[in-house]
Amino acid sequence: MKLSDFRYPLPRNLIAKYPTSPRDASRLMVVNRADESLTSIKFSEISRFFKKGDCVVVNETKVFPARLFGRKEKTNARIEVFLLRELNKEENIWDVIVDPARKVRIGNKIFFDEGRLWCEVIDNTTSRGRTVRFNLHGDFYKIIDRIGKMPLPYYIKREPTEKDKDTYQTVFARVIGAVAAPTAGLHFTKRLLTNLKRKGVKVVPVVLHVGLGSFRPVEVEDLTKHKMDSEYYEIPESTVAVVNKTIDSKGNVFVVGTSTCRALESSVTTDGHLKSTRGWTDKFIFPPYDFKITDRLVTNFHMPESTLLMLTAAFGGRDLMMKTYKRAIKEGFRFYSYGDAMLLM
Repeated sequence: MKLSDFRYPLPRNLIAKYPTSPRDASRLMVVNRADESLTSIKFSEISRFFKKGDCVVVNETKVFPARLFGRKEKTNARIEVFLLRELNKEENIWDVIVDPARKVRIGNKIFFDEGRLWCEVIDNTTSRGRTVRFNLHGDFYKIIDRIGKMPLPYYIKREPTEKDKDTYQTVFARVIGAVAAPTAGLHFTKRLLTNLKRKGVKVVPVVLHVGLGSFRPVEVEDLTKHKMDSEYYEIPESTVAVVNKTIDSKGNVFVVGTSTCRALESSVTTDGHLKSTRGWTDKFIFPPYDFKITDRLVTNFHMPESTLLMLTAAFGGRDLMMKTYKRAIKEGFRFYSYGDAMLLM
């Protein structure tokens, strides 16, 4: 497979700027891989495809307001600091992206929240990347939650609002650490999860902290030469027990989102079962790929030439995915993070 195999034209008016309300009122394209049929329904109807003994795996990562706006010492220049990942909790050292980068050098201090919070640049990592050390007064994440803005993807052409702190977050978000939402999970409501549990479906979590690598463009035509960014993930023993029981009893493992799928497929035993893991994964899934854990996949409609589209095509087949995307565009489905979803059966 080549990068150019994953291009498709998308009208800009189909890029969703806001989520559907309620969440499960979004549309769902059901894709049957066996007969290549496509059926359009409401997301709230998804429970009819589950049966007793199935399980559904969700990503419990929680997005934090990673965009900070401060002022550089002396010059008072306005600087955006985008928090990527915490490197050292004790010393409050972070990997960040700064903008405009040309104004930010090692030794510079940037002040936030009327000077109560500040960081000092201690290293350069990439052209826009920096390593910084924050002073700490109280709970750091509590401060960030108050002064930061949600990191909406760049293709959502508007400023984030306070409402996005709720809507750009899944109902099962629990573990802080993501700078992008696991967007397939945005369609689920507590009522829908309750209905699944009443049917005898087990809902179990993993954690994969989604980073900006999800949006980083693939710059090589030969996909085997692309390197994914590493992302931290955890698979607890309780989830392993449920998933492996589902596999052994011939139930279906429904996987919510490409991030969840990458976590599961990064932690497989030699006999095709799931194992408990805590660590980092840079697993890149593209066609052809033999999925070991995932039986059904819930996912959004992704950007052209993105690694997310490639994973989806590895599961559903590249030609069927291009057919599905063409149909979705024709029917006016909403695309990307706040858009509609598909269920690959």
